[in-house]
Amino acid sequence: MVALRDDFAGELNRHWNTSLVGQGTLTMGESRMRLGVTGASSRRYSNAQIDDYQDLMRRRCPWAPPLRLSVRARFSGSAQTLRGTAGFGLWNDPFMMTGARPPNLPRALWYFFGSPPSNMKLDLHAPGHGWKAATIDALRPISLALGMIALPAVALMNVRPFYRALWPPIQRALHVQEAPLETDMAEWHTYEIEWSASHSYFRVDGTAVLTGAPSPRGPLGFVLWMDNQSLEITPWGRVRWGLLDIPDGQWMDVDWVELA
Repeated sequence: MVALRDDFAGELNRHWNTSLVGQGTLTMGESRMRLGVTGASSRRYSNAQIDDYQDLMRRRCPWAPPLRLSVRARFSGSAQTLRGTAGFGLWNDPFMMTGARPPNLPRALWYFFGSPPSNMKLDLHAPGHGWKAATIDALRPISLALGMIALPAVALMNVRPFYRALWPPIQRALHVQEAPLETDMAEWHTYEIEWSASHSYFRVDGTAVLTGAPSPRGPLGFVLWMDNQSLEITPWGRVRWGLLDIPDGQWMDVDWVELA
């Protein structure tokens, strides 16, 4: 049974909240929605977003497994030309981006894009930037226990043999799994996530791109966004947040979203 399908015909569905910050824009066209960022400056955060969790307590987020999410979308450029971050999927909004919630550790399963200098190197075998399918659940009890050894582990991660030996079990504990996508972001594609209680599956145009990834627990909220931020988080202790100039317009077109 389809819980929600939005073809973005006419006005924006009442289910969605919007967040337009700085140079973020949202326009409705003929059966499509366009989120854009034009003329953004590194001096100010800009974001264009829809979601369904603003002002909700995390335990009241609307989605839990089993769930199938499908999004048909395209972007104004390729992974080599876009700047900032963008994507869509399910997460727990851990960083107080919307609503007055306390900060938390992340849970997410989504399609995520980050341009350099972003470097979220969470999967040993995946790049820290680019267009990828990804999962994480840093709120599992075992991952919280790992915080007790975080500082000495970070120091050792700066030595490559230790990094390759120590990070895989930590990655598994965090339920991190990622797959870089070769999909041309500028073309229309149907992106699907199948979320079960134990494992998740990602498909693009019906072709599997990430299978059997460990599932985060719910409940989670849906988000679809484009902004001008960059973020560096690495196992060897580099943490840096910043903003990017986006002088030319860039956008994401969305044909439809379905959750079932």
